[in-house]
Amino acid sequence: MVRVKICGVTTPEDACLAAELGAHAIGLNFYPESPRSISPFAARNILRELPPLISFVGIFVNWAPEPVIALSQALRLSAAQLHGDETPQTVCEVAKKIPVIKALRIEKGSAPIGLPRHRAAAAFLLDAASPGQFGGTGATTDWAQARSLAESHRIILAGGLTPENVAEAILAVRPFAVDVASGVESLPGKKDPAKLRVFFSEVARANRSL
Repeated sequence: MVRVKICGVTTPEDACLAAELGAHAIGLNFYPESPRSISPFAARNILRELPPLISFVGIFVNWAPEPVIALSQALRLSAAQLHGDETPQTVCEVAKKIPVIKALRIEKGSAPIGLPRHRAAAAFLLDAASPGQFGGTGATTDWAQARSLAESHRIILAGGLTPENVAEAILAVRPFAVDVASGVESLPGKKDPAKLRVFFSEVARANRSL
């Protein structure tokens, strides 16, 4: 079964709807330059509203290990997603205290740089490469490359997923999970209820075919 992570959630209402529809994880973005960025205080308010058994993932871009660990522990996050240019040492230091999802950006036809070096990561999130940006671009990841990596690694597929293509992506890649942000939004940071419902319906359809 392919799991679903709804990323860039900014309100308790959106988080609760995602959970009700079957999200396995909610992504809380702490990258200040993202339109989906929230404060630790806002994140705590979201966490308080959600039911048990939902995983919470903090998204960090080029933070030092100590503040990542401190905030993750304060909020009782399930994992830290390191979405920048973090070194293997940073990944290793954070992974000693909390599971790490290491995001890697890949270009069409090329393997992601750094995957073999980040052995401490519990999973890898594959996103489309875009110069000067750390995800959230809506560009589609190279599914063929992702499929190859999913055969030997725990892969979370991100990048350009929408209600219209997520079933095709799942069947093509067979990832551990899919991750979506902009593909189910009406505005940056605001999830669209109709798009969310169709997205989960399409994931369920693909899972029945696996």
